[in-house]
Amino acid sequence: MSKPLSVQLYSLREAAQKDFIAVLKRVAQIGYKGVEPAGFWNLRPREFKKIIADLGLKLYSSHSPWANSHNIGEVMEIADILGLDKIVCGYGPDQFKDLEAIKRTAETTNTMQAILAKNGFTLFQHNHDFEFQRLDGKLKYQIYAELCPKVKFQIDSFWSTNFGAEDAVEMLKIFADRTILIHIKDGILKQTQKKLRVTQGILDRKVELRPLGSGQLDIKALVAHLPEQVGSIVIELDYCNIDMFAAIEMSYKYMTQNGFGAGNK
Repeated sequence: MSKPLSVQLYSLREAAQKDFIAVLKRVAQIGYKGVEPAGFWNLRPREFKKIIADLGLKLYSSHSPWANSHNIGEVMEIADILGLDKIVCGYGPDQFKDLEAIKRTAETTNTMQAILAKNGFTLFQHNHDFEFQRLDGKLKYQIYAELCPKVKFQIDSFWSTNFGAEDAVEMLKIFADRTILIHIKDGILKQTQKKLRVTQGILDRKVELRPLGSGQLDIKALVAHLPEQVGSIVIELDYCNIDMFAAIEMSYKYMTQNGFGAGNK
């Protein structure tokens, strides 16, 4: 059975700045079953929840609230208002730069996970590319996962390739038992390593992203290997080579017409 399709609303942040409710209406019109917010654009969480319910949209997950060691109480309150029993966390490159950093990050995660679990919440983590670099031949994320045995994952399949250095399906298999959500974006994988550049000491990770089905990610194979417990396929385009609404609609059509995901239309 096809997994329900959601859209990560970070993709539509530019339009959301102007009229967030119009963005939600457009997403519903396209046919998406759910949305994954990254900010509420001046709406109260309770108001946001009612608006999407009235539009026939579901909330399988949210990137608001985003847990860190200083906001756990607030995060639980917002998740409770939204009716969610799972909460996301994530980190930057410095938190995975070496083994000692990974150990410190794992300790922070374990502390958050224990508090959230006592209150009935599951902690899951969203990755970028740097977690899938290797340290002495081993994936940094594997080292981290072993140190955090109770955290769940929302695997971003495109970033898990580390710009084409790894295979997305193989990366998903490694973390399959603990993956409860997945992000799918598409774009140019195999050429991106040549395009990476360092600007003022910071790695520029902006690569060419495209509507789903028009890039190099093996989406068919990914969908075929999705763990049973994955609640939703979340489509996200951090940026795109064409108009974002067009890309979000093209991605929806690609997924539904090929039977890779379920929508409302």
